[in-house]
Amino acid sequence: MNDFEDDEAAKEQARICNGLWVTVHYRLFDAQGEPLEEQTRELTYLHGGFGAILPKLEEVLDGRAAGESVSVRLEPDDAFGDYDAGRLMIVPRERFPGELEPGMVFEGIPGAEPDGELYTVTDIAQGQVVLDGNHPLAGIGVRFDIDVVSMRAASEDEIAAERLARGD
Repeated sequence: MNDFEDDEAAKEQARICNGLWVTVHYRLFDAQGEPLEEQTRELTYLHGGFGAILPKLEEVLDGRAAGESVSVRLEPDDAFGDYDAGRLMIVPRERFPGELEPGMVFEGIPGAEPDGELYTVTDIAQGQVVLDGNHPLAGIGVRFDIDVVSMRAASEDEIAAERLARGD
């Protein structure tokens, strides 16, 4: 549903632009076309550089209308970044809670100053834990298949709240 539903002429002319809440459905694939997730996801974001969507995706969606579909291939630089081996950390096991297994994610490194980063446990051996601070999709090209579902105008209060949340 969107603000343009009652006015057919406006609905036909409505295009994604800054200041609109946009709802999309998307599927994510690796560079070989294999699905990275089993199901379609829904995302609603405020269009206009507020950081809730990758900048290249927002650029591709700009000017599209509800009902349109697009497939976008992104290299690591435009998606989740290159893999950085320097973001691997080895931390003593005793800094972690009793239950610990690969795949668990921690905000910050246990026992260290908070840094706001997410770290994934990749290995546990000989009293040490290997943490990876890279995004799980870092270093790979991806493809997004996106369907534009709807859009609606954002209020001034909503725009102000998004700016505040972003720190602008």
